[in-house]
Amino acid sequence: MKSDDCVTAEPKPLKPVVEALAFLLGQVKVLEDTEQVDTSLALNRVLAKPVTSTINVPAWNNSAMDGYVFNHADIAQGQPVRVSQRIPAGYEGSLLQSGTAARIFTGAPVPDGADTVVMQEHCHAFSEGGEDFVTIEKKPKAGANIRLAGEDVAVDEVVLESGTKLQAQHLGLAASVGIAALTVYRKLKVAIFSSGDELVMPGEPLAAGKIYNSNRFSLLGLLQKLNCEVIDLGMVEDTLDATCDALAKASEEADLILASGGVSVGEEDHVKPAVEKLGSLQLWKIAVRPGKPLAYGHVNKVPFIGAPGNPVSLFVTFCVFALPWIKKQQGMAGDLQPTIIPCTADFDWHRPDKRREYARARLKTNDLGQLMVEVYPSRSSGVLSSVTWADGLVIIEPGEIIHKGDQVKFMAFNELLS
Repeated sequence: MKSDDCVTAEPKPLKPVVEALAFLLGQVKVLEDTEQVDTSLALNRVLAKPVTSTINVPAWNNSAMDGYVFNHADIAQGQPVRVSQRIPAGYEGSLLQSGTAARIFTGAPVPDGADTVVMQEHCHAFSEGGEDFVTIEKKPKAGANIRLAGEDVAVDEVVLESGTKLQAQHLGLAASVGIAALTVYRKLKVAIFSSGDELVMPGEPLAAGKIYNSNRFSLLGLLQKLNCEVIDLGMVEDTLDATCDALAKASEEADLILASGGVSVGEEDHVKPAVEKLGSLQLWKIAVRPGKPLAYGHVNKVPFIGAPGNPVSLFVTFCVFALPWIKKQQGMAGDLQPTIIPCTADFDWHRPDKRREYARARLKTNDLGQLMVEVYPSRSSGVLSSVTWADGLVIIEPGEIIHKGDQVKFMAFNELLS
């Protein structure tokens, strides 16, 4: 037999992380359904319609502090003047009489005829003959300590853009322009299940060969943090039929299907063939460590992301791939990639890989007050405690060697999962 009569096909090269991410995000279809929710209940929702102010904020010129308001041209420093009125916040004063001052409080409207506020600490107040007087001991510049109408927000100004993930400050700003309800995208429905006959639930006896299902709880927590509506299908038996049934059920309800385990090439890995049977697989095997067998496709036209079963691989691939997908599908605008923080390495890395590696890492401050980053000593994707030890990931490019003191790229968990 000639040697070329038996030719083994060359394996397809692994897809680089940057290319895989670009492909994935290019496939995302943003939710179309929206709903109105009370502004007080909109925290962590994604704004679907911009917010435009119908008022000026402030609505009128008002005092920036407690003190006295006067006409700057009328009154000299050290000159006793009569206090002709008192203007608390929430009340409107009358036209200020020429040559007088008015007692005023923070937020109160500045009366016509006045243009300057002096803080009470720079004044001497006294009474004489049944009337109140004040001496301005330190006269400020004209126009001082007055917040002008529209200084914060002007009428017809867009104060919140669509695609904003609403945080407390956004809700406060919406309320400040009188918005009682906000139009947001409905919550993303994500179906999850875990594959593996070795899995048991916490609280159950742990027989030989069994492990507790940590991935289910990691996924639940990650998705709840992103304000998704989770459809939990639990654990799926390691058979093709059971896997197909779970995927079909998920596709009836969900906007996205997330599975953990069963995406590799073992005889008991049924997720990949099940996806191909019910739909299509468009991405598989990425040049990333941990998490190479990440899979992406569609089940009855519903997007599917299959993560590896190793708990660290699941966590890392969720942060790198699933998280920006979910944010975009939720309608979030702007750069969906995390901010890369340049840090100084407090480690040596002499084990270059052909794949981009995301090493579990945490920040620390050395004796000189410099921000340094250290990495977890084990590269094992089964050591889940390393993720709780870490507060982020260091990106190590293919073939990269790092010496202590080199600059490295750090991604913080608190930003990734915000």
